[in-house]
Parts: sequence; C-alpha cells; structure tokens
Amino acid sequence: MGEIVNVGREQVHAVESGPVAGIPLLLSSGLGGAWFDWDPTAALLRERYRVTVFDRPGLGLSPAGVARPTLRRDAAILEALAERAGRPVVVLAHSMAAFHAEALARLRPDLVRGMVLVDPSHEPDARAAVRPAAALTPLATAAGVLLGATRLARAAGPFGRRLALRGTSRREDAVPADVIRGVYGRGTVIGTVLAEELAYRETAADLAGLRERRAFPPVPLVVVTALGDVAGPGRKREWSRGHARLAAMSPRGRHVVLRDALHMVPLDRPGVLADAVAEVCGAELAEREGA
Repeated sequence: MGEIVNVGREQVHAVESGPVAGIPLLLSSGLGGAWFDWDPTAALLRERYRVTVFDRPGLGLSPAGVARPTLRRDAAILEALAERAGRPVVVLAHSMAAFHAEALARLRPDLVRGMVLVDPSHEPDARAAVRPAAALTPLATAAGVLLGATRLARAAGPFGRRLALRGTSRREDAVPADVIRGVYGRGTVIGTVLAEELAYRETAADLAGLRERRAFPPVPLVVVTALGDVAGPGRKREWSRGHARLAAMSPRGRHVVLRDALHMVPLDRPGVLADAVAEVCGAELAEREGA
C-alpha cells in the first residue's frame, strides 16, 4: 500500500515501484482521485522506470491537509516529491492535476525531464473575480467530518465513486471493493473532494497568472485527449483545440487524440500512456546523446 512521506508541512501517501536506477516518474491523479487509478498504467511502467504514485493531502490514504488545496500548495508537493524521487522527473498528470504539473514546470524547470498530460483540465477563460474557496473550504471539511462521524460516508463515498466512474471509464476499479470502501468511505476524503471542487476555478486562474510570468520549459511533452465522453461535435472540437494549445507550450510537444477513449485514460488505455512515456524519455535521452 505504500508509505506516508513528509513533503514540507504536508504528509502524503506514496507508492513506489520499479528499479531504483530507472528514470523517475511521478504520477498525479485527477480531482478526488487515488493512487489505484494509475494501477494498470503503473504495471506497464514499473519494469523499466522508477514509478511514484501519490495521493494529495486528504485523498486516498493521505492524512488530511494542513493547508487547503491551492496551486501553490500542490505544486510545492510535486516539487518535494521530485526532489525525493531523484530529479529530474517525468511527470504524468491526469485531469485537474495538470494544473499542478504545469506550475511545477514553470516554477522549477530544473526538476522536470518531460511531461505527459492525460486528458488535462484547461480553462480558456480562467478569471476568478470572486474567490470563495478560503471561506468555504472549512465548511467542506466539516461536512466530511460529519459524514464520517455518522458513518454516512461509508455509503455515500463509494456510491459517488461508482457514479463518477460509470461515465468516465469502461472498466471496473483496479482494486477490490473493500479498498474502495476504505478510501471513499473516509469522511476526510469526501471533504477533500468538495474542497478540490471549490478550489478548481481559483487554481485555473492562478495558473493563468503564472503563465504570464514564467515560461514553460522546452521539454518533451505529450498531451493526450480523450473524446469518447465529450458531448457534441462543437464541444469535442473545443476540448481538442485546448489540448493542442497545451501541447504547443513546448517546441517538443505532441498532441495525441483518442476519439473513442473516456476520461479515465490511466485505467482504460494504459498502453497509450506507456508509449507516451517511452516517447518522452527517448526524446530526452536522444538529445543528451547528441549533445
């Protein structure tokens, strides 16, 4: 199941596998996700690479966060984990975690060898004139504590997980039902999911501001788009174009479109991500040898 590691003021649950001498990979889940969302992908990667999968504070098996979810906090967690894994790392980030990964690359390019953004969140208009997250996060945390105390979390959390997965994946969870209950039955997890939802818009706005101040490094970058659960041709075009713009952040970026894949690519299409990692690492090694 991994171990609890210190990352600055926070503690996170991390699972490490693969050869110690392998290129270090850092895998970060989407909103409300847990380490096991990456299990099928990690299984393909751990023979060759040193794989670290972690749960953000309050999620998975991580203790509750000291600080609320923000772009700064979560980029700092990635920074600490990259230092621990042995920099530079290749970051694989799914969905909302792409915000944090991009921030890390802009703030600490020395830590990033390359990046794979997996059906990443993106917001073309990321303004946040009103910022309620700081005031409302304690309420979300309290709601989680209350659910945990009344044992409603044991039913509500796993049900919410099943409901979310039903529309975003074509397979079952990668772990047994008792593990799902043990994670999503925690009031802390439910409160943290609500807190991440509250932080979403502000995180996107903070990243937009960071883009104006810090350049994205010219590292190998693959952006994977899943269109199977995007409704309507107009929305599909918008989603794909947004991801193409993300791929263009680096002169060494490439955009991969999966027209029939659903959002949970790490569960459903692990082979695509293994190929993307091989591409990113191969490009980086080829450049080193040619230098």
